[in-house]
Amino acid sequence: MTEIIIILEDIDPVVLFGTNNSLLDKIRSFFPKIKIISRGNEIKCMGDEDDIAFFAEKFNEIIDYYKKYNRLDEQDIEKYFFDPEHMKSASHGHFEEVIVFGTSGKPVRARTVNQLQLVKDYSLNDLIIADGPAGTGKTYTSIALAVRALKNREVKKIVLTRPAVEAGERLGFLPGDMKEKLDPYLQPLYDALHDMIPFKRLETWIEDGTVQIAPLAFMRGRTLENAFVILDEAQNATMSQLKMFLTRMGASSKFIMTGDTTQIDLPKKNESGLIQAMRILSNIEGISIIKFDERDIVRHKLVKRIVRAYENEENGNEKKK
Repeated sequence: MTEIIIILEDIDPVVLFGTNNSLLDKIRSFFPKIKIISRGNEIKCMGDEDDIAFFAEKFNEIIDYYKKYNRLDEQDIEKYFFDPEHMKSASHGHFEEVIVFGTSGKPVRARTVNQLQLVKDYSLNDLIIADGPAGTGKTYTSIALAVRALKNREVKKIVLTRPAVEAGERLGFLPGDMKEKLDPYLQPLYDALHDMIPFKRLETWIEDGTVQIAPLAFMRGRTLENAFVILDEAQNATMSQLKMFLTRMGASSKFIMTGDTTQIDLPKKNESGLIQAMRILSNIEGISIIKFDERDIVRHKLVKRIVRAYENEENGNEKKK
């Protein structure tokens, strides 16, 4: 009789095994000759050597499937054992265009022309600048690429940052310590991550520094190597801040800056570092600049009309000057 122990890493056993071990029981049903005992994040298996080796191989494939797609149910398990190619083929066909699978198993895809361009340019460039109106999926698509890169071990960490435009006197009136004061500015980044990474795994990654979320000012003095770094709301970074940010790039890193140059909250709009960066970096090899527009808006249909109305208003004011 052979005995092995499989330790589950970065996986919530409750989710993988199902409520009241329903999913584990389903897996057990395919291995009647093996005794399978679960304790916390460990699986102990006892049986003949050949049966144990076969189980370990199949169980690890199931774990890989769960890690990739963030989902596992009884139908997945049944399809896998009745059709051994099911999980291997899941990454082909209509899954080809999927960037990453969300926490509920929902695929996150590039849904517009410029989102597709962002995905394509990611593989060809180390710095991407994405400028466009709200709701075009610039940040969400970028974070999906970052999560995929981390899962595929292309990078060792994800760093998400935003300028805290009101980090002066207004912020001082908010209750709490510095983290509590700054978290509201960073909440959209947390929201996107929660859509794509299971809660406990994200919590672990934040605690050990694999995922870092911080205001732009905290980037000073750092060298970011083997990292996927996203600067959101880049239009609110000053010229000096943006230069500081760009010079943080270390070896084997990918940088994406997203922003909307029509929504600059700086006291002097002409000090936006994003406008300057798009102008002076446009012809440098290894840098891609993508202009999103209202055709890329994937929120409520009214958002497109709202953006168009504001553009028409601004264009009308420009003509009057």
